[in-house]
Amino acid sequence: MNEYESYEGSGVAAGIGAVGIIIYLAIIVLLIIGMWKVFEKAGKPGWAAIIPIYNIIILIEIVGKPMIWILWLLIPCVNIVFLVWLYNLVSKSFGKSEGFTVGLVIFPYIFWPILGFGDAKYLGPSAAEAQNNGFGNNPFNNPNNNFNNPFGNQNNPNDTPPPVV
Repeated sequence: MNEYESYEGSGVAAGIGAVGIIIYLAIIVLLIIGMWKVFEKAGKPGWAAIIPIYNIIILIEIVGKPMIWILWLLIPCVNIVFLVWLYNLVSKSFGKSEGFTVGLVIFPYIFWPILGFGDAKYLGPSAAEAQNNGFGNNPFNNPNNNFNNPFGNQNNPNDTPPPVV
């Protein structure tokens, strides 16, 4: 028997491989379409979703972070932390919670289309809150809080020093 003769399982393996490739490409297309719609909701060009590094630059612009984040996203191991943080800021920019961030990280092919085709509205860069020290109801970010400055507000001229006895 010739070693080049037909192997009975090769046709089945080729069929399984072809179906796997088609499913993989369908998932990639679904992910790109979802990102395309998210970019358009944020007022950015949708075609930017198909360009590899440029789509990350657009995401950084959407969340309002500085462009140095490109460097952090290129460093191995550090990029995982910054990508999760970036996804969290994207979900916050569209009014979603941390649970949605978990979905974006674990199942991006499901949650990007939900974000793009759903009723989520772009609320603006969530990083602007961080730059203005407006992290919600955190009492430690209030400049008038005495926990921040136990000696009172030194910039307010209405504060009179205690009387000297």
